[in-house]
Order: sequence, then structure tokens, then C-alpha cells
Amino acid sequence: MYFDFTLILTLLVLFTLVLWLLARFVLRPRLRQMAADGITEVPRSMRVIEYIGSFFPVLLLVWLLRSFLFEPFRIPSGSMIPTLLVGDYIVVNKFAYGVRVPVLNTKFIDTAEPQRGDVVVFRYPKDERLNYIKRLIGLPGDRITYRNNQLYVNGELMPLEAVGLYVEPGNRAPYAVRYEQLLEDLDGVEHDILLRAQRRNGGEQSWQVPDNHYFMMGDNRDNSEDSRRWGFVPEANLVGRAERVWWHWNCSHGCVDFDRLGTKID
Repeated sequence: MYFDFTLILTLLVLFTLVLWLLARFVLRPRLRQMAADGITEVPRSMRVIEYIGSFFPVLLLVWLLRSFLFEPFRIPSGSMIPTLLVGDYIVVNKFAYGVRVPVLNTKFIDTAEPQRGDVVVFRYPKDERLNYIKRLIGLPGDRITYRNNQLYVNGELMPLEAVGLYVEPGNRAPYAVRYEQLLEDLDGVEHDILLRAQRRNGGEQSWQVPDNHYFMMGDNRDNSEDSRRWGFVPEANLVGRAERVWWHWNCSHGCVDFDRLGTKID
């Protein structure tokens, strides 16, 4: 079953706001009058209303932080290895690409434009209830070509430099399939990617990025469902820019990896 946490949190904020206002401006004067009349027994319903209403300031703070500043996400798949690992918990900058109305996702303040190489969280165009995270490869108007597992942007090759065979942190078991780790220079943004070793002859695909859309790819190039398969991401679907790993929990590889805590996402 799908739960829209933002919608649920918004409804909770509104519900507790009503009770907070009721407690502050209706119940408290009545309680003072009851005390003046010597009545000490407070009705249970009044205590419940005041108790639930007391959560409003805390929920409001969480709602403001999560809606306009920063939101946590968990990485559930390996499509962004080696940049992000399964079990990483990341912080996403919600105002990086503009401030939006919660739930409606309507932008009302522009801040900055997405940049090539950003690691971006966005609502999956095929099912907007789902959040995806990929690297931004193509800006509006770009011509993207993927030829023999190498990336070209507007006809220019994005250089690759071999790093070596990839070894996943905490994994001591041998791999059935070996992966090569390479450093990619994406128009000045250097980051690591993975390719299956000895697999470079992958044919050619090309895409023209439409206005107000973006082309996304995972860093784990041979194991990523991205724009190569399902198309472009509308500007309205952008959620924010991934900033840092604040926690890592994956008990198939030793549970907590303290070395990843606070890691900047490049």
C-alpha cells in the first residue's frame, strides 16, 4: 500500500493546528473560569484536546524543515554504486532548484538551475508516487549519445580513466560478474562509474533532450533503470539535490559503515 508521507504530515499539521487553537483560545479561558468557580475535575475530552494540540509546534517544525529545506531518503537499490550504496541514508537539499508548495509541488520561488553532474532526487515520470535518484547527464537542448558504453554530450566524448576492478565495501564473497570502476569527467564534474568488465561493445543510442526536461543516468551504468529506458524527467518532477550520507545501515555487509557517515555526494 502506498502512503504519501508529505500529504499525511500536512494533514496532521492542520489537524493539530485546529486542536491547538481550540485549546488556546477556547479551552484555556474555560479552565480558568472553572478554577475560579472551584471546579478541579477537568473533563477527559478537554485534556485529550490539549494534549494532542501540544504536538502542533513540533509537527510544524518538522513539516517546514522537510518541505522547504532538507528531506531524508534511503537508497534501496544499487543503481548509483559506487557513489551511493544500498543502505545509505542521504540528505536532500529541497530548495536547491526552487521552493515548491508541499503536496501540490508548484514552484513559487526560483533559486538555482540544475547543473550537469548533480545527483538528483526526482519523482519517477512513469509513477510519480515513487522517488528515484540518478545523476543529471543532459540539460534541456542537449544531444546525448551513448556509444559502446561511453557517453557523448553534444558530440563531445566524456573522458573515462580506469581505476581498477570494483570491490564493494564489506563484501568478502567473490563476484560472479566483475565490474570495472572508472573515473568519468562529465563536463568538468569528476565521479566514479561502474561498467561490466570487458564489455565495451554496446551499440549506440541517441536522445535529444526537450525543453524543461532532463536526462538522468545511474552511475552503475549496466544496472540502472534510467532515462535510457523510460525517457526524460520533467522539471516539475525535481525534488532536490542529494548532499550527504548521514547514515548507513545494511546488515548484509556489517550493518553500520561509519566510514560513510557525513560523506559528501559528488
